[in-house]
Amino acid sequence: MIPRTRLAPHSPEFSRIAFGTWRLLKDNPTPQAILGRLEKCVELGLTTIDTAEIYGAYEVEEALGRALAASPALREKLEIVTKAGIYVPNKFHPERKTAHYNATAARLVKSVEKSLRLLGTDRVELFLVHRPDWLTSGEETAAGLNQLLRQGKIKTAGVSNYNVQQFELLNSLMEQPLVTNQVEFHLLHMDPISDGVFDQCQRQRMQPMAWSPLASGKLFDATNEAAQRIAAAAAAMSAKYNDAPLDQLAYAWIMAHPSRPLPVIGTNKLERITSAAQSTRITLEREDWYALWEAAQGHRIP
Repeated sequence: MIPRTRLAPHSPEFSRIAFGTWRLLKDNPTPQAILGRLEKCVELGLTTIDTAEIYGAYEVEEALGRALAASPALREKLEIVTKAGIYVPNKFHPERKTAHYNATAARLVKSVEKSLRLLGTDRVELFLVHRPDWLTSGEETAAGLNQLLRQGKIKTAGVSNYNVQQFELLNSLMEQPLVTNQVEFHLLHMDPISDGVFDQCQRQRMQPMAWSPLASGKLFDATNEAAQRIAAAAAAMSAKYNDAPLDQLAYAWIMAHPSRPLPVIGTNKLERITSAAQSTRITLEREDWYALWEAAQGHRIP
């Protein structure tokens, strides 16, 4: 079973990896097919489901809600993470002409209330501001989050794609501290190690979440030189880790960082979900972690 963790001392427990739903509707699955994926996740101990208002052109949350409605007891076995704050032209709002961010209090509250209705639940375990909104003050965004927390509609709050200063500002205005910053982090994108985000997470005693942990599939791109080097390095050490494939070693590499990032996997294939679950059993040796770093960067450490 996948281990469990708390993103922060006051947060609920989450599974050590999360099932991401960005591409959930890629193959036009039926509610029963979606339910089957969720049930497989729970069977593996992968109980944290990551979604967002904007996913699937604003249709994923509703699809998840239809699937959960077919098995109401399943909801109580899950931790739902959702996000809001990105608004783009779409069939539901043809009046929108330009993509924009909106993290005002009223907009966040309205989006969460819509998410709860579509998901068929009375609360989510974690709500994230999807992107920093450059036209909204920290006080205004915090006011919305604090209201949602007081009302119990969200159990905890966090952010996604915030830099250190943006996080610090918003967190200073929260009645309950933020519990995570979900950022892009993988072998082909290591910025959080050096831009201060993961240092801040350690200082705040919270775990970040890592989106696109396999670089949206680029790790398997035979035309990408860095990916080729990573694949060769992973193959050389695979036997040491019970013949672990590249995806498992890539997830293990992420989880080995001392900030303890929680990967958000994006596959819809049951065999890949099972493989991802097995990555939580791998503890990379220090030299192997640096070997993968070196392969990705194409040079030795400084």
